[in-house]
Amino acid sequence: MRILLVADTPCKALWDYYQPDRLENLDLIISCGDLKQEYLEFLVTMGRVPLLYVPGNHDTGYLKRPPEGCECLDDQVITYGGLRFMGLGGSPRYNTHPFQYTEKEMEKRIRHMRRSLRRSRGVDIVVTHAAVAGYGDAEDYAHRGFACFRDLMDQYHPRFLVHGHVHQNYQWDSPRVRTYGNTTIINAYERYILEI
Repeated sequence: MRILLVADTPCKALWDYYQPDRLENLDLIISCGDLKQEYLEFLVTMGRVPLLYVPGNHDTGYLKRPPEGCECLDDQVITYGGLRFMGLGGSPRYNTHPFQYTEKEMEKRIRHMRRSLRRSRGVDIVVTHAAVAGYGDAEDYAHRGFACFRDLMDQYHPRFLVHGHVHQNYQWDSPRVRTYGNTTIINAYERYILEI
């Protein structure tokens, strides 16, 4: 399966300078948040494959108008192409806007998904907006990660956890791909191709 991961900022090669072959040979598109509805609608239309998304902390417009033709993965476990996907959008709370959570609130969201995880017999790919604490997050308050994501990986051993929120240009020397136990953690900033 060939999956296009996107997050945080539109990729100019896919948006401003689009050419049809750039979205060929994809099986799925996943958005890790903070992208405008129009961009996701463009990708799902031109890519002609399903698009799963979780909201980022700047996606309050999704509350009034979610991106058309795309499927929200937030707080769900969805199976597609034989892979099980789990979605946990939002960032750590740093103001009163929607899609921001305390550590305890995120832990509660994960607990509420246990039944779905049992029913699906685990998860292959966890899709988040925020990073994992200590694994690709940043030191500033707004871009810290969630420690409970480590507990999630310890318990369910997903093959991948993909996230956004931490722009690669914030920490240009930070690796995009990391490993935690048996899980590969990928920062989906702008775009990344995941082949499974």
